[in-house]
Amino acid sequence: MISLTDSQKIGIGLMGFGVFFLFFGMILFFDKALLAMGNIFFVVGLAFVIGLERTFRFFFQKHKMKATSFFLGGVLIVLIGWPIIGVILEFYGFFLLFRGFFPAVVSFIRRIPVLGYLLNLPFISGVSFTQQGDEEEEIVSWSFYFHIRIL
Repeated sequence: MISLTDSQKIGIGLMGFGVFFLFFGMILFFDKALLAMGNIFFVVGLAFVIGLERTFRFFFQKHKMKATSFFLGGVLIVLIGWPIIGVILEFYGFFLLFRGFFPAVVSFIRRIPVLGYLLNLPFISGVSFTQQGDEEEEIVSWSFYFHIRIL
């Protein structure tokens, strides 16, 4: 079992609240206050989980500046008061920031009993996530291949 420090436990709780407020804010027709609270909770929770220095290094790597500007720009636009545009920018930035984790997440979900069964259905299993890129430059490009099985 993984042992967590108290600050990491607090960070996981804050990130959970952040995701909840973001989801609830979108359900309630992009409520500005809930989305702003969710953004703040998520970013502060991330800083608690991995530490301030590692959070700063993660967001401000040279090859992730575009993703960081979209994500933090979306947070700023939500705080200013344009929630729909801000959330779209945030999701795009979030996808660019965390796209390196998606293959690991999909392989982990495939091991969960019910969700793994659903992901291994013939139509869904035809979608494969492949990661291509140069390790020295740490640039990752994604391609999705759809395989159609003819009986």
